[in-house]
Amino acid sequence: MPIFGGKETNVFEAIDAHLGAVKESLIAFRALMEAYLEGDLEKATTFEREVTELESKADSLRRSIETMLYEGAFLPANRGDYVRLSELIDQVADAAESASHTLILAKPRVPGELKDEILRLVDMAIETYSLLMKAVRALNEDVDEAISLSKEVEDSEELADKVEYEVKGKVFESETITTYAKIIWNQILTKIGDIADRAEDASDQVMLMGIKRRG
Repeated sequence: MPIFGGKETNVFEAIDAHLGAVKESLIAFRALMEAYLEGDLEKATTFEREVTELESKADSLRRSIETMLYEGAFLPANRGDYVRLSELIDQVADAAESASHTLILAKPRVPGELKDEILRLVDMAIETYSLLMKAVRALNEDVDEAISLSKEVEDSEELADKVEYEVKGKVFESETITTYAKIIWNQILTKIGDIADRAEDASDQVMLMGIKRRG
């Protein structure tokens, strides 16, 4: 059964919409990466615009959540926790947007031998965020489940971090990738890793909120 009701229920619905908008931005980012790695710059550029639009949508939803909170949802002592959570969730979309802009603006040569591994890193980052979504949604249903899922987010981020490091190593070891492309891919891979990192930051906030609520 839901723990809260009334205005709080409306906030959870808004948070759910926010989570969905951020997930949509990650799906568009994944499509952008796939198109770029396949050499379709026009299609990738189209998805870049979509990522930007979805990030703006997520940002608007974040502001609406903050407005609802300051209009009286939750006790004053808890409002800041939800404001912080929505800000951290929003940073996931920010990371995807930053990665997409860097890729399309710099246009580094595609390391053909690493296409699958780069997409694997993207998928792992998105999976980390998907676990975060479950953790946030559990906050209004089962605090213990929210805390458990937060730990899963942390584990997923650590795996993504290892893959990021491995792919970066292969980029720098490659004799076919130019120095310019190596520098740019290092930045892009870092930003992809930031998607998982920001998801973990948000999961830390979920865990904190869960522990405080459990008392």
